[in-house]
Amino acid sequence: MSVLSEHTSTDLADRLRDAYAVSAEFMADIISQTCRRFPSVGQSGKTSRVERLIQSGAWTDAAIALLDLELPQWQIRRLVYDEGEWHCALSRERELPDWLDQSIETRHADLALAILSGFVEAQRISTPDSRTSVPTVRRGISSLYGPLLVDNIG
Repeated sequence: MSVLSEHTSTDLADRLRDAYAVSAEFMADIISQTCRRFPSVGQSGKTSRVERLIQSGAWTDAAIALLDLELPQWQIRRLVYDEGEWHCALSRERELPDWLDQSIETRHADLALAILSGFVEAQRISTPDSRTSVPTVRRGISSLYGPLLVDNIG
């Protein structure tokens, strides 16, 4: 399973935006490109639930279960249907007021695709940048900094 890269994220976000409905193949693509815990050995109950929901075609429930499995720190803050579109807001801090919260907001005509769009964006934000295990040190030392000798301490 691949780690979500910027190119994959934008391609998948475009596919989600242009899609009309969810299919089993599309869910398999989303899972293979974004999920790091699926299938989860430690959470086999949640994994099998997602698989059962996909097999039965319960796309909205599958999207919510996938969000719960992969990103348990993210929760649905708001789902609103307005002028033919579903607006979905995902948040890490659901109890904070709207003006303090940094939520992800997506919209789509299909409820499951609105939730999945938010899931993909939250996954992209939550994916850590690749870093080395040893911190890097800047090489260029500014000419404003120089050694300083202080003899009179007391």
